[in-house]
Amino acid sequence: MAEHPSVDDRPLSVILRDLRDADRDIPISELVERFGSRAFGALIFVFAVACALPLPPGSSTVLGAPLVLLTPQVALGRETPWLPEGLRRRTINAGHLRSFCVRLLPTLERIERVSRPRLAFLFGDLGGRVIGVTCTLLSLVLILPIPLGNLLPAAAVAALALALVLRDGALALAGYALLAASTAVLVIAARIIIRAAQHLIAVFGAA
Repeated sequence: MAEHPSVDDRPLSVILRDLRDADRDIPISELVERFGSRAFGALIFVFAVACALPLPPGSSTVLGAPLVLLTPQVALGRETPWLPEGLRRRTINAGHLRSFCVRLLPTLERIERVSRPRLAFLFGDLGGRVIGVTCTLLSLVLILPIPLGNLLPAAAVAALALALVLRDGALALAGYALLAASTAVLVIAARIIIRAAQHLIAVFGAA
């Protein structure tokens, strides 16, 4: 595989635009290489955004699997992502990547224009691990087959991951706000399901 120049100083949107224009299937290993030292945040961001898109049922379970592998490594404080060789060799279809980037790039570029490094304490050793633990828990929710239950958790993971890339504490706080919202929605949904189940048991038990 050809060597790529260092991309650490380039915006994430520029790297994704280059990948979009490559017009070929991209190995996961090349994604890791191109994202450089920001590979953790960038990879988690890409897979989380994919989980938030309107896709066929079960897609979030497949796309959430790499998140379950990557996010605990952030929680453990690893500096570079480890991926199994089989996953590193997997490729992303050029057409799917192009469609994904077309949807994502306008919003990402707007965020990058207003984003700046701030609230650095949120990304220290402890802050980074808290983000990792939070994203790990949300990733476990994403792989569950919950209809429409992936949108808010995926958005929370995407915001926290992009915060890691941009070192923007405002984005991290937005991610934690989305975490609170997704937790509230899941708790309400669980209560509704439990009450419905109890009602059915009562009805059939009295029959």
